[in-house]
Amino acid sequence: MHIQFRMIIRNLFSTNKLILLLFLFPYFLVAEASPDAGKTTFKNYCASCHNKDMKSDMTGPALGNAEENWSDYPREDLYNWIRNSQAMIAAGHPRAVEVWNEYKSVMTAFPALTDEDIESVLLYINGVATGTYGAVAAVVGADQAGPVEEKSNNYIYYLLFALLAFLSLILARVINNLNRISAQREGLPYEDKTLMQTLTSKGFISFALFALIIIGGYVTANKAVDLGRQQGYAPEQPIKFSHETHAGINKIDCQYCHDSARRSKHSGIPAANTCMNCHTAIVNGSEYGTGELTKIYASVGFDPSTGKYIDDYNSMEMDSVEALFKKWIGDQYMATEGVEELGREGKRVVKEQWNEIVSSLTNEQKTDIRGPIEWIRIHNLPDHAYFNHAQHVTVGKVECQTCHGKVEEMAVLEQHSPLSMGWCINCHRETEVQFAGNEYYESYELYHEQLASGDRDKVTVEDIGGLECQKCHY
Repeated sequence: MHIQFRMIIRNLFSTNKLILLLFLFPYFLVAEASPDAGKTTFKNYCASCHNKDMKSDMTGPALGNAEENWSDYPREDLYNWIRNSQAMIAAGHPRAVEVWNEYKSVMTAFPALTDEDIESVLLYINGVATGTYGAVAAVVGADQAGPVEEKSNNYIYYLLFALLAFLSLILARVINNLNRISAQREGLPYEDKTLMQTLTSKGFISFALFALIIIGGYVTANKAVDLGRQQGYAPEQPIKFSHETHAGINKIDCQYCHDSARRSKHSGIPAANTCMNCHTAIVNGSEYGTGELTKIYASVGFDPSTGKYIDDYNSMEMDSVEALFKKWIGDQYMATEGVEELGREGKRVVKEQWNEIVSSLTNEQKTDIRGPIEWIRIHNLPDHAYFNHAQHVTVGKVECQTCHGKVEEMAVLEQHSPLSMGWCINCHRETEVQFAGNEYYESYELYHEQLASGDRDKVTVEDIGGLECQKCHY
């Protein structure tokens, strides 16, 4: 009797070990290096400083030839460089010092990245650089090209989930049989459970509810963590405003439009009167002609034909407003095309531009084209995270491009950085505080003395409390 009971327990234990190994198998699978995993890691950690095409320099160098540049050194050196570049520079590693002398840009430390994470990133970088991953591949034919479809490995998880569910049912039947054998040996009555009874049993339902809670909590937490982290998000705005044209070609300083960035928490969205400082005189855009600028005029009540603001604009009948701006669009079309009458094409352009004005400046809540332009927000931190533009721009003297990327090259503005907590913390760990000539930091007498005596070569944001929780979470 005791021998048979021990055999039953041994069989049950062996079955559970099999199920346990199957449950753990996905974690071993995730640990394998893959370009798909590398793509996620690149977006979260690397894309804020390195160009996505892997061939062009940005804040940091192009990464397409990174492995080749480190090929004369052990693979572990490349790992150590990615995890903590400053430590390698301080240790005098030849390649690390060479990169530092060329770029003079502090690379964020990523001590938490595993070897598999780094190998995945390198696979992704090589795939993009060579055009074998997520790029436009050449096909037979001189004028044909198509995007290579990125393969997802989600089916593996679905397959594993189905397999585990199937094995769970088998395990339930095994346990049922073992219980029946045990009862028979003991001479006790036992009633076999059907599959439906097993699925509707208290134990199975409790396990299913527990699994749903765990999965639901995991998904909810991930979604909450990702709030505002929409790297690459570039919505279509009501007016096609090009930072490339304004900040790039025309060299307009960021703080001319985003005036409050230097003196308040928010950088602010410039009011239309800021646009009108230039566009009372510049009435035709370099790219869209009257198409986008007329939207500004219609919102603020400016008559570009006379160069004056319209009296009692908000009281005008909508038909009169429409006629005024349609005439302006038509006059500009005829002047541009060198014709004396609109004709069919001219009338089409006028109608199309007016309809675009209406659709861009109105919505379900705002039914009148007159009034503020409702821009779509791109960067949005969660409410529990405090960020002050003035502290960074005026006190820290941080360039806008550090967080927002090269906006002067963006025809359509997008979220450049991940805006994750880890990204901010790493920046605070690495960024040197500009003490020299900065009255804000005069109270740090000890640091000033250490810098003057040579006992300290720099002070980072971390040194002055930049990693304290209450600095960002109040």
